[in-house]
Amino acid sequence: MVAAGLLFFAFISLALARPTGFDELHVHERRSSVPDGFKYLGKADPNATLKLRIALAQSNPAGLEAALYGVSTPGSKNYRQHLSKAEVQALVAPKPESVKAVRTWLSNNNVAATQASPAGDWLSIEVPVSKASTLLGTQFGEYAHERSNTSMIRTLAYSVPASVKGHLDVIFPVTSFIEPRISPASAQVIHSIHARSSDEKEKRTVAKSTSRKTAPTVVAAVDGSCKTVITPKCLQSIYNIPSAPASSNSSSIIVASFAGEAATSQDLQMFLTQFRPDVKKKVSSQSIFAVKSLDGGATDFSSGTTEASLDIQYTVGVATNVPTTFVSVGSNTTDGIAGFLDIINNLLAQDEVPSVLTTSFGFNEKDIPSGVGRNLCNAYAQLGARGTTVLFGSGDGGVSGIQSTQGCNTFVPTFPSTCPFVTSVGGTRGVGPEVAVSFSSGGFSNLFPRPQYQDKAVTAYLKKLGKTNSGLFNSSGRAFPDIAAQAQGFQVVRNGEVIPVAGTSAASPTVASLVALLNDAILNDGGKPMGFLNPFLYSTGTRALTDVTQGNNPGCGTSGFPATSGWDAVTGLGTPDFAKLLNTAKKNVLGGQ
Repeated sequence: MVAAGLLFFAFISLALARPTGFDELHVHERRSSVPDGFKYLGKADPNATLKLRIALAQSNPAGLEAALYGVSTPGSKNYRQHLSKAEVQALVAPKPESVKAVRTWLSNNNVAATQASPAGDWLSIEVPVSKASTLLGTQFGEYAHERSNTSMIRTLAYSVPASVKGHLDVIFPVTSFIEPRISPASAQVIHSIHARSSDEKEKRTVAKSTSRKTAPTVVAAVDGSCKTVITPKCLQSIYNIPSAPASSNSSSIIVASFAGEAATSQDLQMFLTQFRPDVKKKVSSQSIFAVKSLDGGATDFSSGTTEASLDIQYTVGVATNVPTTFVSVGSNTTDGIAGFLDIINNLLAQDEVPSVLTTSFGFNEKDIPSGVGRNLCNAYAQLGARGTTVLFGSGDGGVSGIQSTQGCNTFVPTFPSTCPFVTSVGGTRGVGPEVAVSFSSGGFSNLFPRPQYQDKAVTAYLKKLGKTNSGLFNSSGRAFPDIAAQAQGFQVVRNGEVIPVAGTSAASPTVASLVALLNDAILNDGGKPMGFLNPFLYSTGTRALTDVTQGNNPGCGTSGFPATSGWDAVTGLGTPDFAKLLNTAKKNVLGGQ
């Protein structure tokens, strides 16, 4: 009742407000209710300052998508002929008439705007609540996030004048209710290193799928300890990842980190000494990995945290000699999505983009306003068009979201994994054969339609699924994850102590390291980076993956989705094999590379 009343009040405000010049207002975005975990405290202080981002309509989003698929699809004449910074900006820069319309509207209301993205498709404004309320024909309120006891100023609906309709895509974080501390996808300490034998019995078990199984692929020459304890040597054995150092000097990895996570060179040095003694590194300054700050992120790390230590140790420790940068995104964000957009705009502003970006954090898709989700997804498409492989851990809540959610009535997809322009990585465990971990998030988007590259694989899975879980998910949505990798029993050094960790946040940096070394080998042969992987993975790349056919991802009072032969909503297309992927990638190259 409270939520309904608030929404009614917001609509009354929309009806009554009249902007300067009597330019008729139209509702632009609205929410049906206050999201779970938030509560309304009262009207916002009219003198409080709001920092807002305005997304202008991009000039040619269809052209960007076509260009992305052109450089990412085997058989295309443009395959791996990635676009330049200027070429991408030309596709997303707003039309002059859109810039004029929006800036005129703001100027007429005495609001100054600054450009907030390299292509000019984002503007930033800073206004008091009273002016924002008039400008957007709404009433802002103060809301509290109950678990963290933090407050924010938001509204459930806002309007814009007819003169900017079609020129303006979204304004946020006006209706954006996102938890202040985003969730890693998620590094979980699964047992104490000092009590491994007894705690092994308490690890998550994976129920076998009732679907038809193909014969398992047995991994040869893998140490038996890798069934429960994962180290870089295990990953090298399971996925045929080379131990030889990279030598092209052009492959690179960005590790995106949020929520105050920290990794120390001392912990990394101890990790390398114990688990990669063949790697010769020195602790001095930032010789092991570089650190970059964004939005006030910390860079002087006196102690390490689990997630960041995991990410750095399994990129630097697996992608031998590949330059790795840890980007620490702080809390001084105004992008409405915890710095996720800020880091992408920062990368897009650079003349040279990284070849791989891995992120082990995410959200439940339902918490992301559709306009925010679409615009961030398009930003990932820009990176992909320029040659970056964008990877995300799929999440650790099975079908219940980024982390286990109680009481869900329908399945909860995760974001950004549901963006069709990123590669989502699910989780496995064990060897000979690998099976799905029960916490591997997977399912179908409620925001993004299924992309064409998935049609054949996903349609076949839905046919096998039949009426299982009918009504609990959107069968026409973008399906995830795309692939999977080991996600349990990772040995991590945190503040001088070795601890075992689990989560798809372990799977994503593992795949990132493999792709970075793949790029290194291709670059040494005079080729171009892999870039956006999915069109390759769902076509010729499938033969270079190991199918995972056992396990499921329970949640929301169900057994979740089953792993089956072919693509499934637990482990995607399967796990990677470096040697097979390299061979397949070399065979697929066209366009004079």
